[in-house]
Amino acid sequence: MSFKVRMEVVSKERQSPVVLALDFPFHTPEEITRLYAKAQKVLDAVHPYVCAVKINHHLVLPLGTFDGVQKLVKQIHERGLLAIMDCKVNDIGSTNEVMAKYYFAAGFDALIANPFVGWSEGLEPIFAIAHEMQRGVILLTYMSHKGAKDGYGQKIYEEETGRLTMQYLSFAEKALKWNADGAIVGATYPEKIREIHAILGEKVPIYSPGIGAQGGAAEEALQAGARYIIIGREITLSNNPEEVAKRLHEKVRSGENKQTS
Repeated sequence: MSFKVRMEVVSKERQSPVVLALDFPFHTPEEITRLYAKAQKVLDAVHPYVCAVKINHHLVLPLGTFDGVQKLVKQIHERGLLAIMDCKVNDIGSTNEVMAKYYFAAGFDALIANPFVGWSEGLEPIFAIAHEMQRGVILLTYMSHKGAKDGYGQKIYEEETGRLTMQYLSFAEKALKWNADGAIVGATYPEKIREIHAILGEKVPIYSPGIGAQGGAAEEALQAGARYIIIGREITLSNNPEEVAKRLHEKVRSGENKQTS
């Protein structure tokens, strides 16, 4: 079963489109042991309300891929969830290939990659490995921060077609062409979600980060065409992660029911 299909199955089972971004602020070397325990505690509290967990460098750098993060990935799977590595793959093909093999060996179900690096001798190797192993590749299409416009929002000339277009629209088309398993579009830009969803339809699901801490709204992102919403600091930095996750879960389900009624 492909990663894309597994995400659909788990999301329906949990009745949740929420992906937990297990992100935490900087911890000193002396605090690292507490960081693992903190991540575990949040996962234990929140897992009934999410369909997947996204891990970034916030945990990989201090805990190590195989020393700590692999153990968390195992716990994620034991709770019936999928694990996404937000490594933003963005190098030459041989380096990308090594990166993908290590993260997949650690148990991750999908990787996030940057289409700026291109296909040939760029992202092609990780797509080949991922799809051979029935894992996923999710492409950055328009990030959630203000500076995204400097890269993803620039107007480009496409040599193949001879047309001027927006970079993010070109990336959306590449997500279709390359058979990506998802596209990242910031919830802070619902108008971009609509434009990109018009290209991708239901073939490539949109994942929207930037909910809460960055100002994005879950309901607005979902109404614009996002399939999954990525929520991190609003939950992980809360004094009561379970309460916040439960409230967001109920709010999202209520919004979905209104759309279908």
